[in-house]
Amino acid sequence: MNRFLAPIAIVAAVVVAGPAAAQPMAAKTYVAKAGASDLYERQSSQLVLATTQNAGLRDFANQMIADHTKSTADVKAAAKQAGIMVPPPKLEPMQARNIAALRAAKGEARDRLYVQQQKTAHQMALQLHQSYSANGTSAPLKAVATSIVPVVQGHLQHVEGM
Repeated sequence: MNRFLAPIAIVAAVVVAGPAAAQPMAAKTYVAKAGASDLYERQSSQLVLATTQNAGLRDFANQMIADHTKSTADVKAAAKQAGIMVPPPKLEPMQARNIAALRAAKGEARDRLYVQQQKTAHQMALQLHQSYSANGTSAPLKAVATSIVPVVQGHLQHVEGM
């Protein structure tokens, strides 16, 4: 049960810290965090697609792969426009642990874990993009963050209904 509560506690801390955390984020930091988030979404969705029997979950996972592939391309293009070098994305430690937990889970337990992880991941992604959209330091990246916000909001609404 603790592996489910830890991500929720992190999200709660981010939400509570909201206005205090409204300091500008460096463009390189935003690019790295957005890339890690998209990489996690694609990898976790590919894992679930390999085993799930749930058609709705399959549709959602396919949508995650498509949308997060697009957002990665959009962030890369905006970073290039801003003159920022984009290194290959790398999972953050919590994301790597979540992928490992998904690999270890089987059947419907994997499906449930994926949905729970998606809720937390999308809450965190929404906060990231909203924050950079409002307080970012690079105009091209602020514009792309603004365009990503409604997509992530849609994903979050979808997964919360699962």
